[in-house]
Amino acid sequence: MPQHTPDPTFRRTFGRAVVTTSVAALAALLPATPAFAAPADGSAAVVTPVALTTTTIDPTGAVLADHVQAQRASSALQLALSKIGKPYKWGAAGPNAFDCSGLVSWAYKQVGVSLPRTSAAQARVGKPVAKSDLRPGDLVFFYKPISHVAIYIGNGKVVHASTSGQPVKISDLNRMPFTTARRV
Repeated sequence: MPQHTPDPTFRRTFGRAVVTTSVAALAALLPATPAFAAPADGSAAVVTPVALTTTTIDPTGAVLADHVQAQRASSALQLALSKIGKPYKWGAAGPNAFDCSGLVSWAYKQVGVSLPRTSAAQARVGKPVAKSDLRPGDLVFFYKPISHVAIYIGNGKVVHASTSGQPVKISDLNRMPFTTARRV
């Protein structure tokens, strides 16, 4: 009996279907995976599971990239929240005192993301996000020129190291003049 070899068009179509089905099956599992964070410096932190969501299903890996980004953002947010009450000190980048950009860069460094040191430089990293599309872990920038950064928590709240005499704390997003936001 002669051996039948499928034509190249069939192979490409069948291959895409297998990859798309595999990625879709993986994506269905991702939202149920909790993200956890613990500070790299060994200090105690409040750690809570966070449900991850993915909105893009694409056989080129966007699902996994979105999942990894969301997990890192969630972990960085939890780390920043673990520093509530730590003192503000201009130029400090943790782990026991912070300025605004120091808190953000420290939290993201713990999860493997290197960010520039100043809020103005951090505002040029990642992709822009509309205020209406903010997700927990997004960086939020304030004032013109940009001179302050915070991490979005959700429900109109941010965690930040605000100013001298004020510890790391949670504030309303609209308490300061919003300039832009970035997703890293």
